Amino acid sequence: MRILGIDPGLQTTGFGVIDCDGPRLAYAASGTIRTADAARGDLPARLKILFEGVREVVERYRPDTASVEIVFVNVNPQSTLLLGQARGAALAALVAGGLPVSEYTAVQMKKAVVGHGQAAKHQVQAMVARLLSLPGVPGTDAADALGLAIAHAHAGASLAVLGRQAVLAPRAQGQYRKGRAY
Repeated sequence: MRILGIDPGLQTTGFGVIDCDGPRLAYAASGTIRTADAARGDLPARLKILFEGVREVVERYRPDTASVEIVFVNVNPQSTLLLGQARGAALAALVAGGLPVSEYTAVQMKKAVVGHGQAAKHQVQAMVARLLSLPGVPGTDAADALGLAIAHAHAGASLAVLGRQAVLAPRAQGQYRKGRAY
């Protein structure tokens, strides 16, 4: 199975592609999509660059599935909103490419790769290089994206088995105020 990891960002979005054969992981590709060519205040142009960049990665490497980092709430709400829009552009490109998408927090990724959720960037980079037998350490954004792909390789199979075994209870219907159903 080929897994694409995406670490979304408005200025730099990291991507990493790995091949997974049971417990064996193999590096396929990694890199970044940068929006420096667009004017800093031109959000639609930057989102278009991200969307087209992720689509190009999907077309070039033909992954079977994708994993994306879940946005955390930043101290600055404006930064959180911009990051969410970049993440939305990446998700739209993945779904438009026909890929199933799984989502992981940074803590989940760090636990899967390093062993604890508070790992530093350099620790993630070193473990990704070690797990994939890379000759050097990848950049931080690419390392995070590869880490997301590794997390999915490790957790995805377990979650799939649990999903097949679990009996889901019927969902109770209810209503929020103003008529929205849940």
